[in-house]
Amino acid sequence: MKSTLVRQDSDRLADVVVRGMQEKKASDIVVLDLKELKNAVADYFVICSASSDTQIEAIARSIEEEVEKLTGQNPWQTEGRTNREWVLLDYVDVVVHVFLRDRRQFYALEELWGDAEITYVEEETAAR
Repeated sequence: MKSTLVRQDSDRLADVVVRGMQEKKASDIVVLDLKELKNAVADYFVICSASSDTQIEAIARSIEEEVEKLTGQNPWQTEGRTNREWVLLDYVDVVVHVFLRDRRQFYALEELWGDAEITYVEEETAAR
């Protein structure tokens, strides 16, 4: 069982990731809470869609900048920047997926983690 402090950190990190997505107009943002699932690879998956490869890169950069500015963290690992269809930012406790719309439908991560608690983020709730 993870400590309360680690859980609070992953909760905050997931919120900061969502803010970074919203800054660049990501769509269909969902937060999958995996904390209660056995054998989950992270506390959260945060997933969004982009309409172009250029927007994928802009969203990924925005997330990295927000997270670094507010938490001091950098991703442990990143994947997919060269093919620009799906970028993964791995912050260990929070794993971020930025998809082109059709790629997201193809991989259907929300269905793979169907037991997770899923939060759908409203489109225009970014004004903080």
